[in-house]
Amino acid sequence: MSLVRILDIFTLVAYPLGLKGVVVGEGDSCQDALSDVRSAIGFHIETFGPEVLDDVASAIEVFVVETGVAV
Repeated sequence: MSLVRILDIFTLVAYPLGLKGVVVGEGDSCQDALSDVRSAIGFHIETFGPEVLDDVASAIEVFVVETGVAV
């Protein structure tokens, strides 16, 4: 998940393993944003059905990387 703080709002963009799709949550704190993402994941599954659940074992490798862009 990627946590971004813009002004006083935390935005969490999640690509959860085992879930087809992307979810976004916001909050006044990191914990609030994480709670919102949990709720969004539940809503995503409820809305699109269990077929959005993917087999986590299908992920061969998972990387967390950071990059920058010269401006």
